Amino acid sequence: MKIGCVIPARFGSTRLPGKPLADIAGKPMIQRVYERVTNAKKPEVFIVATDDQRVYDAVQSFGGTVVMTDANHPTGTDRLAEVAQQYTDLDVIINVQGDEPMIDSNLIDQLAELFESDDVLQMATVATPLLEEEYDEPSAVKVILNKRNDAMYFSRSLIPYPRHDFVNTPLKHIGIYAYRRQFLLDYAKMEPTAAEQTESLEQLRALENGFAIRVITTDKRFVGVDTPEDLARVNAIFEQEEK
Repeated sequence: MKIGCVIPARFGSTRLPGKPLADIAGKPMIQRVYERVTNAKKPEVFIVATDDQRVYDAVQSFGGTVVMTDANHPTGTDRLAEVAQQYTDLDVIINVQGDEPMIDSNLIDQLAELFESDDVLQMATVATPLLEEEYDEPSAVKVILNKRNDAMYFSRSLIPYPRHDFVNTPLKHIGIYAYRRQFLLDYAKMEPTAAEQTESLEQLRALENGFAIRVITTDKRFVGVDTPEDLARVNAIFEQEEK
């Protein structure tokens, strides 16, 4: 089984323009992500997918593999599918967001192992315990699992609603995905679904079409970079680590 890891990196960002090239302790963020991701043992190829020449040049400058993709893709899945069309020898594609410089490469290997041990599995992702201060935060996407650790639903609202108290710790979704290549290509062609459009959560398209999404859980927490405040926090962490 040949596994590839793709890191989408769009230059445009409403809250943090030029995010992939934002400096983190002396290196652009996309390099920090790439260096973390390439510590994973299972993938054989690591690819940055961008729509901007500046990001393309930056990745080449530190020796990374990078491809240019269409700037007009409506979703991240469409961008990922474009890469999948080029890399026809891949069996599984793992998608790590380009704004996750604290990513743990062990999660990438754990996702890969799911597909090595389950021939039927088509899609998988990651979740971590939800903090109480995130209960009412729409940007903290919640997920509820069945007994097989497959996602039952993702929501920006708190699920399940605690009528009295939680039986299990509620979970927060982390946007790392793994797909079988052919499923990814098929998934990108599916029409947007009602819940997907209502919640603005693309992964609901798979659930609404009857496909399972396996979820691995981790106690690790990551600082995604969406705002200047996030960037300052991550800079402080890396500067402390590299003293």
